[in-house]
Amino acid sequence: MAAAVLSSPSVGLCVPTLNAGVLWRDWLVRTQPAAKHLRVLVVDSSSDDETAAIACEFGCELLVIERRDFDHGGTRQRALHYLSDCDIVIFLTQDALIADQDALAQLVAAFDDPDVGAAFGRQLPHPDASPIAAHARYFNYPDESRVVATADIPRLGIKTAFLSNSFAAYRREALISAGGFPEGTILSEDMIAGARLLKAGWKLAYCAEACALHSHNYSLVEEFQRYFDIGVLHHREAWLLDWLGRAEGEGGRFVRSELSYLWRRAPWRLPEAGLRTLLKYAGYRLGKSEARLPLGAKRRLSMHKHFWL
Repeated sequence: MAAAVLSSPSVGLCVPTLNAGVLWRDWLVRTQPAAKHLRVLVVDSSSDDETAAIACEFGCELLVIERRDFDHGGTRQRALHYLSDCDIVIFLTQDALIADQDALAQLVAAFDDPDVGAAFGRQLPHPDASPIAAHARYFNYPDESRVVATADIPRLGIKTAFLSNSFAAYRREALISAGGFPEGTILSEDMIAGARLLKAGWKLAYCAEACALHSHNYSLVEEFQRYFDIGVLHHREAWLLDWLGRAEGEGGRFVRSELSYLWRRAPWRLPEAGLRTLLKYAGYRLGKSEARLPLGAKRRLSMHKHFWL
């Protein structure tokens, strides 16, 4: 059934790019056979390298935008409208490599359920992932699939709306009708889209069978900056926490899981993990208080510095 759905011309694939680098050709080599029946759209933010030329070499549709015009939500919303003949649109990032040739078909198969408005796949760590980065993948992307709806909010809290556009797919008209991707958000345009779909009565599917390699070995500074940005998001999109629940409980569960994982696999990283936890909390609290900070300070504290321009 999945292969039949995927062979339909009503499925599109979009990847936003910027100087995709050494992984880009591998990304295309891996993805092209799995996506041979799909429209593949590359939205390139005026790369300085050969990203756009290589995309054309592989037969992708190419949309070039000014770098200053890139917006996590707005750019993907533009792609939704560009792929206007597609019923389902898959999003991948340039550093997310599908694990096998069935990954896209398995993700799209989630839409066999007519109540599913979005689906996302399992992200596994890259071979070079640190133990800390690997745990983050295993914690957030378990090996059991699930489908959630608003009835699951009391049990799952903010995790109910969790999605990742590193490897996700959307029922196009459902998302547009629910409000689409947000514009001008610092990050987590995927979670906001998921929350909008839930509010509109749609379900969200997590497909553990559909896998991609995607992880980041963040430095201590980057970890702080990332959580500063999450704090900014939760300050500016306060309705998410008001509706779904506070984020601190999920954070506590993550810390306990991380300590257990590292104790068994890399105990020498435990002091670093403790420091990271403190930096995450400090960054998050500062981000939540961003209204009191001058613009220059916010730009220095943030990972997504272009947001503040």
